[in-house]
Amino acid sequence: MRNFVLLTVLTLLITLSPQGAVAQTLVGCTTSNLTDPPRVVYQCEGGVVLEAEAAAALGIVTSGAGNRPTDVDVSSDAVLIEVAPGSGPFQIRTPHAIAAVRGTIYAVDVEDGKTAVFVSEGEVAVSRPDGSDQVLLAQGFGVDVAPGEPLVVREWGAERVRNLLSRFGR
Repeated sequence: MRNFVLLTVLTLLITLSPQGAVAQTLVGCTTSNLTDPPRVVYQCEGGVVLEAEAAAALGIVTSGAGNRPTDVDVSSDAVLIEVAPGSGPFQIRTPHAIAAVRGTIYAVDVEDGKTAVFVSEGEVAVSRPDGSDQVLLAQGFGVDVAPGEPLVVREWGAERVRNLLSRFGR
């Protein structure tokens, strides 16, 4: 819990800093700031890399063994996630969804009323916050998760993929 609070406070300080922050070392993660577009990269122990939009609200929970992140709470904006294959369980939690993975690259975008999940490489299981209605996403596919709406897996068009990934300079 202490790591979660520390990261949340540091993320807010980085986001609100008028000059932008210099790279800082967090427990288990090295933090750096990128521009064009503005974003923060967390390179963490155990093969986890999180690239968050500068205004993204997130908190990282580390496992008891070492400082490898196991859970990330995202309450706004987008995060691009890279998890090394075989590095262990990892999940992103939003107000609308849980995206769980074992080795992949994917993006999660949280907006008012919905969460979009897109897989660039690998596979991601997506469900509602209570674990119900699970779907499996493969490379090139995504799902929009909103209360009361069915989870429909779709192959995302080039424009939607480009719009999301351009927010991370890709």
